[in-house]
Amino acid sequence: MAKKSKNTASGVRDMLNLVAWVAGVLVSLAVGFGMIDGTLSIPWGGATMMAVTGIAGWVVVILALVGVVLGITDKLG
Repeated sequence: MAKKSKNTASGVRDMLNLVAWVAGVLVSLAVGFGMIDGTLSIPWGGATMMAVTGIAGWVVVILALVGVVLGITDKLG
């Protein structure tokens, strides 16, 4: 039985990691912007919870963008 070369297996693994990472970033951004716009909200609590949800949405978006920058710099550096 022929063995797979290490480079091929590593390339596939790297590609799957990239796909999972991009999917995670996109989901994080979608959830964050949904919280900011009010599409994703907490049904109880009124205006106070809407403000908290909006702030939490901005935290999610900012941390997702920081994660993108850190991920790129880690890969390049």
